[in-house]
Amino acid sequence: MKQLLTFPDPVNETSARLVAAGVVILTVTILITQSGWLLWVLAYGFLARVLTGPTLSPLGQLVTRQLTPRLDVDHRLVPGPPKRFAQGIGAVLSIGAVTAYYGFDATGLSFALVAAITFAATLESAFGYCLGCTIFNGLMRIGVIPDSICQACAVTPAGLIAPRPRTIGRIGS
Repeated sequence: MKQLLTFPDPVNETSARLVAAGVVILTVTILITQSGWLLWVLAYGFLARVLTGPTLSPLGQLVTRQLTPRLDVDHRLVPGPPKRFAQGIGAVLSIGAVTAYYGFDATGLSFALVAAITFAATLESAFGYCLGCTIFNGLMRIGVIPDSICQACAVTPAGLIAPRPRTIGRIGS
């Protein structure tokens, strides 16, 4: 069970961005169709990814086993803990959306939470900017998250996050 509940460290940034693109597609579909049942799919995906990385996530499996290996691009490895934190924020927001929709009949709040997820996932997928990672690094900077959680993210004396992501080269042909 311990091995099942792991998160990759480091994370292939290409895979993270592709998962975020899948989340954008799902959240936009939810917002357009106003389909409450898709909120469960969204929440499951985030919960699965925060607990096990791509292992129990259908979207994570599709991306890491099928899509990323077929791309002939340079892949960068980035620290895993900030990405897990970002998935955790997505899990909280999506579970909040399910709760608002089904528990309190607050569809407006539910879809506002989905819109927030859409915004963050769009930043990640289109621009490579992880809002959750930025929050994580800010919390490290002020000492809320200890350096031991992510040695690769540790704050340098100048107050900068170090080191830069590393490139792992091309995968696929």
